[in-house]
Amino acid sequence: MSYVNTIIQGILLGGLYALYASGLSLIFGVMRLVNLAHGDFIVLAAYTILALSSFLLLPPVLAFLLAAPFLFALGWALQRFILNRTVQSNLLVPLLVTFGLQIIVQNGLLEAFSADSVRIQLGPIETASFTVGGISLGVMPAITFVAALVVIGGLNLLFYRTALGRRLRATSDSPVFAQIVGINPRTVFAIAMGISFVVIAVAGFFMGARANFDPSVGPARLLFAFEAVVIGGLGSLWGTLAGGIILGVAQELGATISPQYQVLTGHLVFLILILIRPNGLFSKQ
Repeated sequence: MSYVNTIIQGILLGGLYALYASGLSLIFGVMRLVNLAHGDFIVLAAYTILALSSFLLLPPVLAFLLAAPFLFALGWALQRFILNRTVQSNLLVPLLVTFGLQIIVQNGLLEAFSADSVRIQLGPIETASFTVGGISLGVMPAITFVAALVVIGGLNLLFYRTALGRRLRATSDSPVFAQIVGINPRTVFAIAMGISFVVIAVAGFFMGARANFDPSVGPARLLFAFEAVVIGGLGSLWGTLAGGIILGVAQELGATISPQYQVLTGHLVFLILILIRPNGLFSKQ
C-alpha cells in the first residue's frame, strides 16, 4: 500500500510537470523553437498573479483571470516583434535570444521583488485532503492534475477541431506552402506564442500555490518541462502528460529511498529512456 500511495502521489506530481511542459511542447511543435526562457516565464506569470492579488486585493483565482489576457498579449508581442526575426535562422540564433531573455527576466524579477521566497496563498484548500481507498490525497495536487488534463485536452481540441488549429498545423508542416494559400506564418506563430503564455499562466498559478518560489527557480522548471517533453515525444501533447507522469513517479520513488535522491532519480530515468527511445514514447516529429 505504501508503494501504491507513492505511485499515486507521483502521478499527481506529474500533472504539475505536464503543465510546465505543455507550453514548451506547443511552441516546439508549431515553430520548432526551443525557448530557454520558458521556466522563467512561468515564474514571471506566478509573480504577475501574486502582484495583482496583493495590489488589487483580489482572490488569486480572479488575479489569474486578469493575468491570463496580459500574458497572452506579452507572448504575442514577444513573438511578433522579437522571436519572429529568429525562427527562420539556424538553431543557435533563437537559443541565444531566449537565453538572453532568460537573463533579463530573472534579473528584472530580482530587482522588482527581491530574492525572498513567496507563495500564492489560497487558504485552507492548500492543506485540505481527502481519502480514497485508504490513501490520503491532497486537494491541490488533485486539482492540478485535473487542470493538466483540461489544458492538454483543450489544446488537442484547438489543434484538431478548429480552423485556427488547421492553420497552426499547416504552418508547422510548411510555412512556405501556408503562405501560398494565404496564411501569414508570422501571425500564426505570434498567436501560438500567446496561447503558450496562457498555458504558462496556468502553470505559474499552480507552481506558486503549491510551493514557495523566488526569481531563481525558473531554470529548474525549464529542466522538468524539457524532460517531460522529450520523454513523451516531441509534438505529442498527450505524450507530454505521460512524460510528466513518468518523471513524477520516478521522483516520488526516489524520495522513498532518500529525499536527496528525489530529483536525481527523475534525471536518471530520463537518461535511460532517451537511450532506449531517443525519439520519445509518442513522438510525432
